Amino acid sequence: MKNLFTITLMVIALAFSSEATAQKFSGLDKSPADIASYPTDYKVSQKLVRITYSRPQLKGRSISELAPAGKVWRTGANEAPEIIFYKDATVGGKSVAAGTYSLFTIPGDKEWTVILNKNLNQWGAYSYQEGDDVVRVPASVSNASESLDAFSIAYKDVDNGTHMVLGWGNTRVSLPITF
Repeated sequence: MKNLFTITLMVIALAFSSEATAQKFSGLDKSPADIASYPTDYKVSQKLVRITYSRPQLKGRSISELAPAGKVWRTGANEAPEIIFYKDATVGGKSVAAGTYSLFTIPGDKEWTVILNKNLNQWGAYSYQEGDDVVRVPASVSNASESLDAFSIAYKDVDNGTHMVLGWGNTRVSLPITF
């Protein structure tokens, strides 16, 4: 009888303890993470550049509400994006050594300023320090007929390199990159 009581007690304790230590998983992020690599062809394993970023959505809001003109923006949502150059590159006409950088932008009407910063693991632009910028370069702005609700980054092949294109709403920001 004593053994039966002990075994029953242990089974009950085990049942409750596994429930108490079960892993809780959060739901999907409202601004999911994405990766954009160049070359974009999945068959090319030797990438030249890769950016990891989160994709905020407009959901009826304006870009200027989420990324105000003239202010440093984290270029996405959540953590500041990280961009990896696997080879030395020329970004917007300036030399950038191979390495990993955080990416910020300053939106404007006719051009955006693209910033590569040496500090990684930054949440938003709250701890951004201009003194840690590696380069600041202008990027051209154009309007597209297709509107994108979710912020997106893609690459467009051009002679001698690519353009990293940031798209949101009808805004397209194009940054030339050569290797």
